Amino acid sequence: MEQYEKITSDRETIKEKLRPNFIGKIVRKDLTKHIKEGANVPVYVLEFLLGQYCSSDEPEVIEKGVETVKKILSDNYVRPDEAQKILSLLRKHGSYTVIDKITVNLNIKKDIYEAEFSNLGLRGITLEEEYPEKYDRLLCGGIWCIVQLEYGEDDMFSDMDQDLKRKVQDDFPIRIRKL
Repeated sequence: MEQYEKITSDRETIKEKLRPNFIGKIVRKDLTKHIKEGANVPVYVLEFLLGQYCSSDEPEVIEKGVETVKKILSDNYVRPDEAQKILSLLRKHGSYTVIDKITVNLNIKKDIYEAEFSNLGLRGITLEEEYPEKYDRLLCGGIWCIVQLEYGEDDMFSDMDQDLKRKVQDDFPIRIRKL
């Protein structure tokens, strides 16, 4: 019995040291399994969200965090069969945040980076050069991302780099605001 108490005490000591130094990086795997049953997203997407919102030992914080993660997934995860619904909401509201797998390609003819959304079914969405430079895995088969999209007229490109703006199709109404 003493040995069990020592192991428990050692674990608590380790937790106390890890939590402040690795905020948002420690994930309770039991919560991942609990939420995974209702969501069709990769485990590492769930773990990222749980690390952000459930990084505590307090039951109230964890409960609130789990609800937040469920809401984020319900509102933003794009299922392929709901892609048109999401595009309609994007058009209606002018902006929308999605969770989807993004792959980026360099369009040599236009000399611009273009994103392809796996579940949303979009292709050829112009992407600022900073993102492939910062996240080079976008160019290597893609990664799951939380993406803020905008839908609108030409004036929404006003803050875009001028060289990039000249290369973008003026009549394409969707743009990536933040990745």
